[in-house]
Amino acid sequence: MSTLLRHPETHIPASEDRGALAKMVMTLMDHWQLSTEDQAALLGIAASNRATLTRYRKGEAIGTNRDQYERVGHLLGIHKNLRLLFPQNRELAYCWMTTRNRAFDNLSPVQVVREWGFTGLLMVRSYLDRARGV
Repeated sequence: MSTLLRHPETHIPASEDRGALAKMVMTLMDHWQLSTEDQAALLGIAASNRATLTRYRKGEAIGTNRDQYERVGHLLGIHKNLRLLFPQNRELAYCWMTTRNRAFDNLSPVQVVREWGFTGLLMVRSYLDRARGV
């Protein structure tokens, strides 16, 4: 069982667990069919930092940076919400992040995150939480 590193308000899992999270979130990005630039934006890293995306794809641990760790949690939460909202339509669940939405002034959820950063990610997650009645 992994040990937790203590952070002021967040518990960051050990390296092997963060590696599993990295692979999961990269698989999710593949399902969402996101460009490299969009993947980087959702993870809060520079678009030019393709090497980091490659390392995550191979299972290298997400850093202990709280922002990045929380982003991964929100992305996986968004995925869970989409799967619960559209249980019979996996295609819709996977294309939702790149589809324009009136709730976001006709921007796609990915565009909202690119424009607003972490706040945009929270906006998208909150929208889906409300849609599920959470």
